[in-house]
Amino acid sequence: MSSEKELKQRSNNQCELCGATDNLSVYDVPNAKVMVIYACHTCIEQMEDSEKIEANHWRCLNDSMWSEHEAVKIMAWRMLNRVNQSWAEDMLGMMYMEDDTLELAKAAGDGEVDENQIIHRDVNGVVLDTGDSVVLIKDLKVKGSSMVAKQGTAVRNIRLDRNNSEYIEGKVGPTLTVIVTKYVKKI
Repeated sequence: MSSEKELKQRSNNQCELCGATDNLSVYDVPNAKVMVIYACHTCIEQMEDSEKIEANHWRCLNDSMWSEHEAVKIMAWRMLNRVNQSWAEDMLGMMYMEDDTLELAKAAGDGEVDENQIIHRDVNGVVLDTGDSVVLIKDLKVKGSSMVAKQGTAVRNIRLDRNNSEYIEGKVGPTLTVIVTKYVKKI
């Protein structure tokens, strides 16, 4: 039986990561001997280009990280590390892998701390992610206007400044504004 036929049978003709049934192909797991998975175009594209990662797509790993197949576990572990969201960290904390499988997963460099990575933290030191909601802990004047953002104002769906860990962006009322992280608390 060919490798692709075995993968189709093993995966039940579904992406072994997200469960999609369209645009499936064999994917060679990088830096992991001769391991392959059956994956969809969306997963493959995001595995190969970290700029294209859509964090919510990878919530599906909640199921596939328990796969009995090492190759699937390895890619689930790598993608959870790349997503860099608090829910992904929680899933990594639950995941179990044998030591040799974990070493293969780490072979691609995922899970290593990047010294240059910018981490945004609120006033309590809680890590902020894009899309989080925060609340202002003090009244803030909005530069360029006479508006004052009041303490207790919720700012939803924040965006992180890529160049400075002190700044986030969010809408205060109808105005998109830059907010200093030491004046917010994650909700």
